[in-house]
Amino acid sequence: MTTPASAALRAAVHDALSADAALLSALGGAKIYDEPPRAAAFPYVTLGEARIADYSTGDASGQEHQLTLHAWSRQGGHKEAHVIAGALLQALDDAPLALTDYRLVNLRFAVADVRREADGRTYHALVRFRAVTEPV
Repeated sequence: MTTPASAALRAAVHDALSADAALLSALGGAKIYDEPPRAAAFPYVTLGEARIADYSTGDASGQEHQLTLHAWSRQGGHKEAHVIAGALLQALDDAPLALTDYRLVNLRFAVADVRREADGRTYHALVRFRAVTEPV
């Protein structure tokens, strides 16, 4: 059974982030989750929303992915959220990830937003990437 391209991309992104020394240092450990534990210690990163679109050409199939990563901080200010967002960008922008059953054509940083959440103490960075995949 072939792994969907979106699942293969998410797995490769998770593996790359889990192996990135700068990100692990900023997080104080390997706190990268698909779904965070109920009592997850701040700061941490979650793999968020994905949007997938057809990116096929006349003779080749492909998919375009928009992947959002979330960084969560309660350090007391924007700085930690910005540092983690920067580490995510450094770890993934144009990274040569290996995907199961697919080839990653490219993975590029698209946009980042950093904001304070309504609780007044949580800072949230949304870091978005665009990727294109094609079957091997």
